[in-house]
Amino acid sequence: RRVFERLKSGPKAVGTIARGLPVSRPAVSQHLKVLKEAGLVADRPEGTRRVYYIDPDGLGALRRWLDQFWDEALAAFAAEVETSHDKDKAK
Repeated sequence: RRVFERLKSGPKAVGTIARGLPVSRPAVSQHLKVLKEAGLVADRPEGTRRVYYIDPDGLGALRRWLDQFWDEALAAFAAEVETSHDKDKAK
């Protein structure tokens, strides 16, 4: 999570992302690889290094996927509130 959060202010190289984290640069690279495979992060060459940035398309897809769970949870909550309200009125 901290690797991903470091990218919210803009593109960064692995060394910049790793600075101050309690893991090695290779470990950060592995985290970035997983995030890239998940479509949440992309990279581009910049001089002799690669910089990583949050992929808005991947983040949007994740948001849409998560929203379906919220929609279901809110619908279930609304149904429960309605049922409780109806029971209270019947008393």
